[in-house]
Order: sequence, then C-alpha cells, then structure tokens
Amino acid sequence: MDRERRTTWATVTMLVIVALAGVATPAGAQVNVLCSVPAPWCDAVALQFQKDTGIRVSFSQKAAGEAMAQIAAEKANPKIDVWYAGSGDPHLQAAELGLTEEYRSPLLPQLHDWAVKQAEQSGYRTVGLFVGALGFGYNSELLAKKKLPAPKCWADLANPVYRDEIQIANPNASGTAYMTIATFVQIFGEDKAFDLLKGMHRNTNSYPRAGAGAIRAVGRGETTIGVTFLDDGMVDIANGFPVRLVAPCEGTGFQVGSMSIVKGARNPELARRFYDWALSPAGQSIVAATKNFQTMSNRATPVPEGAIRMSDIKLIGYDFARFGAAAERKRLLDKWDREVHALPR
Repeated sequence: MDRERRTTWATVTMLVIVALAGVATPAGAQVNVLCSVPAPWCDAVALQFQKDTGIRVSFSQKAAGEAMAQIAAEKANPKIDVWYAGSGDPHLQAAELGLTEEYRSPLLPQLHDWAVKQAEQSGYRTVGLFVGALGFGYNSELLAKKKLPAPKCWADLANPVYRDEIQIANPNASGTAYMTIATFVQIFGEDKAFDLLKGMHRNTNSYPRAGAGAIRAVGRGETTIGVTFLDDGMVDIANGFPVRLVAPCEGTGFQVGSMSIVKGARNPELARRFYDWALSPAGQSIVAATKNFQTMSNRATPVPEGAIRMSDIKLIGYDFARFGAAAERKRLLDKWDREVHALPR
C-alpha cells in the first residue's frame, strides 16, 4: 500500500469518526441490531458503539438462518435496523428477496476486495465484515481415550468408526451448516455430497441451532468432532480446551460474514451510523479482545495473533452467486430435510 492511499484512508476514517461524534444524538436514541455472532462479541460491540457515539444498542442474538427468517417475517413491519454478521449466504439471500436496504458506506475504499465484492454482488445491500474458512475440529483427549483415528478429510466424517461422535448445526437455522452442504456439492457433486451427508447423519449425535454450537460441545468434551468455521474453533483453543482444528484435505469453502441494513428500518440514520462505525478499525479492533479470531474487512484492522491464515488453507472457488440465491438455498434445505434429516440414526 503506498503512502498516498494510506493517507486517503486515514482521512476518510477521520471524517467518519468526526461525523459520528459530531451529529447530534436525540435523547434516548437507540439502534436495534440483530446479531449473528457469539454473545461476548455482540456485547462488546454494543458497549463500545454506545461509548463512542452515545447511541444505545438493543442487541438480540440469533443464528444466521433464524435471523433471516425473522427479518422476512417482519417485512411489513420491521423491528430490526441492522443485521450484524453471520454467514454471508443468508445476507445475499435477504438482498435478493428485497429485505435489505442499499447503502454505500464512505468506508468501502478501505475494505478488502472480498468485502467490496460482497457489496457489489448484492447491489450494495450487504457488505463483507469478516472472512473465515470452513472445517472441523476434534477433542484430542476424547479421541485418544476412545482410540479413534484423527480425521483429516471431509470424507472421513462418514466413516462408521465415528458413530455418535459428530455434531454439525442444523442448516435450516445455521449459515455454517448450510455452507457445509453447499461446499460438499461443489467439491463432490450433488449425488456424492448427499451420500456423504447421509453417512455423517448416521454418525451425528446432535444438530445444535447455532454453527458455533458444535465446536463448543467439542471443547466441553460433549462430542468428539464438530463441524465449524475454523476461527470459531480458535476461541476454544485460546480458552485452553483440547481442541485440534482441521482444514479438510479435499479443500473447503469460506464465508464472508456480512452486515446489512434492514429495508424499512425504523431508525435509518442511526442504522447507517452503526454500519459505518462497524466497518471502521475502531469498530473492528475490539473483536480480537473478545477472543475471536476473524480477519476483519477493513485493511487497517490488525489480524489477531493466532488467527487462521486463509493463505494456508486449500480453498475452493466458492460460488457465492449460486449458493447465495434464495431458490437454491430452499432447494438444498428441502432435499436435506427429506433425504438426510428424516433418516433414522
């Protein structure tokens, strides 16, 4: 990055911060945010935004799939102003369905290319907030105690040796799990992908609602293996749990965790102020302090120590346009419900 570009970005950031601080805030002003990341992250964002701007944040927390369902259900009378984070596919689907508002933040030039591409692809109805690769983790102590081999590939998860040892979230509620289905389809083709999902179903002991639920169960020793975004698994490692993470040998998909303003939001001006702040280094740097390890979208936001480096992982050319479409999501979820989840275990 040359000196001129750094100077330009610094100037834009300063202008945004000045604008946020200088705009008069009505007494009792509140922005309503639906949050699709872990609670400590949500809480830290809410507290810091209020400290920086004087605007209160009402946060409610739901997994990405459930969040989109709520926003769709409230379309005629939105109660949410901003949908913060969660896997990018549901955000793209919400944009396609006209559930979110077009907004071009003045901070867009500061963002990584993948974040800007997310905005462009959605008609500027969402924007990339962070990036993370899909994979799985296992509890090394449980694995040794049960004398099980360490899984290295997606295909290993259908091995009968892992009977009742796996957790993956329910894809109807979780963007993590939906992306797992979409990743399998792109790697293996649809028929083989669903064969693998059926094999995993026989080995699955629980389908939690949230994507991070599976890896949290691994850390607590409640299950041996959990499908997760790898940065979510880093939280358990940082907290001292015996978790080992695996970037699968066949390659894997990745998410662009996103943020959107809800169409018809009751507080559009406050929503835009929150949105701009959340894209700034000030709004993104606090994430690492909550022991989350995502690479954030602003180029000036430091990458947390210990974060997963995307360059170290075999990534597929994930087709966000196809699998971010509402019709394709519904088709795959219906097929999963019918051909996988309905099977006895």
